[in-house]
Amino acid sequence: MLGAFGRAFKTPDLRRKLLFTVGIIVIYRIGVFIPAPGISYGNVQQCLALGNTTGGVYDMVNLFSGGALLQLSIFALGVMPYITASIIVQLLRVVIPRFQELHEEGAQGQTKLTQYTRYLTILLALLNSTTIISLARSGTLLGNCPLPIIPDDSFINILLIVITLTAGTGVIMWLGEQITEKGVGNGMSLLIFTSIAASFPTAMGNIATANGWGIFAAVCAVGLLVIIAVVFVEQSQRRIPVQYAKRMIGRRTIGGTSTYIPLKVNMAGVIPLIFASSLLMIPGLLAQFNTPSDGTPPPAWVSWINDYLVKGDHPLYIALYFLLILGFAYFYVSITFNTEEVAGNMKKYGGFIPGVRAGKPTERYLTYVLNRITLPGALYLAVIAMIPLVALILFNANQNFPFGGASLLIVVGVGLDTVKQIDAQLQQRNYEGLLR
Repeated sequence: MLGAFGRAFKTPDLRRKLLFTVGIIVIYRIGVFIPAPGISYGNVQQCLALGNTTGGVYDMVNLFSGGALLQLSIFALGVMPYITASIIVQLLRVVIPRFQELHEEGAQGQTKLTQYTRYLTILLALLNSTTIISLARSGTLLGNCPLPIIPDDSFINILLIVITLTAGTGVIMWLGEQITEKGVGNGMSLLIFTSIAASFPTAMGNIATANGWGIFAAVCAVGLLVIIAVVFVEQSQRRIPVQYAKRMIGRRTIGGTSTYIPLKVNMAGVIPLIFASSLLMIPGLLAQFNTPSDGTPPPAWVSWINDYLVKGDHPLYIALYFLLILGFAYFYVSITFNTEEVAGNMKKYGGFIPGVRAGKPTERYLTYVLNRITLPGALYLAVIAMIPLVALILFNANQNFPFGGASLLIVVGVGLDTVKQIDAQLQQRNYEGLLR
């Protein structure tokens, strides 16, 4: 394996791409620690030292930003606005026929959809930054910290902070696109990978400090087993055989080949986890906005939300999270894999599944197989998502527990995809890949 990495750096073109990717990642990580203008960095650090932060409302956003959110840095919003915009544009294909037409137009249509995603990203970043600054001004972002996070709360200063955070999201989006075009791997995925991986040492150090080295070793062993299981499931797929009939075009015979449709066990990826977490985040966000900052008791409904839907260790929260993941997994797979479209394309080009008639019978067969394979995939996602909640109950670890949830799925998935891309480029040049 070390020799394979050596060959990667000996290839000039691939070495240039790898160094460019690393350089962009370094720039991104530097931006995480640059405080936004108008923010009292010292007060932020003192509030974080108190340890009384949001308690789960913005944990996923903070995780995906590499800790930049609670630092209120120029990259505080991270990649979440872009992720949300991408998901919205993808879902709008079902609602807006024009979006579906652009999706089917090929590269030109995809370019147009990408431009729409950029516009929506900036709009969402503007809304998110306004919300975060409102929480910071009231003190609820960092757990009702008495120290002023924004000493000067004049309109001009607040506007400057909002513009800075929005511009930071635009820069992150540009950095990700540069990696995709000139580097190795998917740029935005690698930035998320970097943000999550950067939180692993701190999370593991906290576990060792709070619970001792015995628990630390046990967590590492369990984490290794979970990683192996995630790799196995992420690589698993159901291959549906497809044959193409021979056709005569002029004097040439076309077709007659055999292939397959790969249906992954986890076709939805981490999207159901993001959907479920975002939906469960809304009650906590509403409770924060309605929590008095002067120390008076909050309303009864705010106390109920804080007790049952914020901390993440209540059975009601766990049950809702589990069921939402199952529901969103089926919902997202049904949108992204259109069995009617796949069956229509197969019939158009003379393809058929052995033993199944073309057209509607093929569509029904694909739907049947897809529904059956989505169930274990959804249960797998739900079980992985429960690991941080179990860690929260057993070890008093926070929601950013490294070996579970969206963090582990993203790290393993992006790592596998990037290694495969490097391997493919090595095989193009040396006929010997990174993987054996």
